[in-house]
Amino acid sequence: MEGYVRKRLFLGFVCMHILYHADKEPFYGSWMLDELTRHGYKLSPGTLYPVLHNLEKEGLLKRFDQKYQGKIRKYYEITAKGREELLLARNYLKELTDETIS
Repeated sequence: MEGYVRKRLFLGFVCMHILYHADKEPFYGSWMLDELTRHGYKLSPGTLYPVLHNLEKEGLLKRFDQKYQGKIRKYYEITAKGREELLLARNYLKELTDETIS
């Protein structure tokens, strides 16, 4: 299965990046799409929003609506469970990079 591991890692890195920013401050989807693009991730809204919804469903993100220029924006913020997951992921990533990139 060509690319299986690469696709899984890519999704994991996207999730880590999302949780990292959610830990800093709440964000809305199009901002996150721009942020991920700035870092070289090429995602469409049709890819990003299901990831956000899954992170919310898993209890790692919490969504709230806020009015902005007459429209409702959906913002996402990290939950306590999301912070725990981010810390674990950081520890795994550090261990992996310490072992494989030396």
